[in-house]
Amino acid sequence: MKKIWITGASGHVGRALTRLLDCRQYDILATDAQDGDITDVETVRTFFRNNQPDIVINCAGLTDLQACEKNPDRAYLVNALGVRNLAQEAQNIHAKLIQISTDDVFGTDRNVPYNEFDPISPRSIYGKSKAAGEQFIKDLMTRYVIIRSSWVYGTGKDFVNDVLNAVENGGVLHVASNQFSTPTSAKELARIILGFLENDAYGTYHAVCKGFCSRYDYAREILALTDNTHNLAVEPFIDESNTRPRYSVLDNLMLRISGMTEPKDWKEALAEYLAETPRHA
Repeated sequence: MKKIWITGASGHVGRALTRLLDCRQYDILATDAQDGDITDVETVRTFFRNNQPDIVINCAGLTDLQACEKNPDRAYLVNALGVRNLAQEAQNIHAKLIQISTDDVFGTDRNVPYNEFDPISPRSIYGKSKAAGEQFIKDLMTRYVIIRSSWVYGTGKDFVNDVLNAVENGGVLHVASNQFSTPTSAKELARIILGFLENDAYGTYHAVCKGFCSRYDYAREILALTDNTHNLAVEPFIDESNTRPRYSVLDNLMLRISGMTEPKDWKEALAEYLAETPRHA
């Protein structure tokens, strides 16, 4: 029975993975920052020595863009050095590392989806710190999978909940109309990750739902699917900040040419999530 260590297990993707993984097929070790701090090299080293995982799925990370901008030291500690600690120890015992990364490693102004062979160009501290984590893995490991996704939502705080909280609070919600990417459900992303547990695929892969939209259209779709179109005014605005990429749509090229499953359409996945989640059903 393979032993799988999921870091950041209390986050969107970590929770989705623990729900989908069959404990009869895998020995699952799920930790968060309290019981598995990846930024502490001795904690990581001890965990590897005591548990000898076959596969590590790193869902841990500082993902709040504004928090990263305000505290870049913390962003690089978690998103870069934390990943380095995992990569070093995974390599030492020949474990497979699956790293969850982001569309924010791209940042140039273009309107063509990015594939895995396009050069990265992060704008934000968040994107730069995640890119640094990717580089540590490439420098230190021979067996790894880096999976980039975008606008991931699931149980907990995210854009979907922000919109629905705004419905409860009333008023007007201002949403950027000049940011484009693909909403991706944590469940769909977790399904893709599961595919890498039993195959020998390695390298960098993009895994996002099909299609793309602006944040403004994303908000409107959430309201439409929950019959709240008339309960909240959503006003578009142009985001002039230079931290978020204007266009960070990802192309699942590697999944496609490798004959692997791709996530479903973003609208279908969003409708499924809202129907399955008690608060929204």
